[in-house]
Amino acid sequence: MRGKLAAALILCCAVVALCGCGPKNSGASDLVLTLDDTNFDDEIAEGVVLVDFWAPWCGPCRQQGPIVEDVAGQVGDNAKVAKLNVDDAPEAAQRFGVRSIPTIIIFTDGEPGKRFVGVTSADALVSAIEDAQ
Repeated sequence: MRGKLAAALILCCAVVALCGCGPKNSGASDLVLTLDDTNFDDEIAEGVVLVDFWAPWCGPCRQQGPIVEDVAGQVGDNAKVAKLNVDDAPEAAQRFGVRSIPTIIIFTDGEPGKRFVGVTSADALVSAIEDAQ
């Protein structure tokens, strides 16, 4: 009986690890801001801000996450890099017509500019930030 219980526990842990249905973090590092409907407008109001609209259950979003963190490291203080979980903050996502995720929008002084839908390379994102400055 103990062997079957241990095997079931191992199988359960493997399923959680593979499906990503375990505990969720914000998906953001120290370099990436976490936005929600209460701070969104203030954070995008000035300068160039890359916003990654994502959700923790989205496989392509999980692929995009490390790329966004890489971009944050590359641009440093030249631009803000942020993530907005569309499940937790649907108002901002709806306002900007986000219908597929991941969607990344480059804002300049609060105005939306270049938009990317789907997993996007760090080079393309850094280039778009440079063009927006």
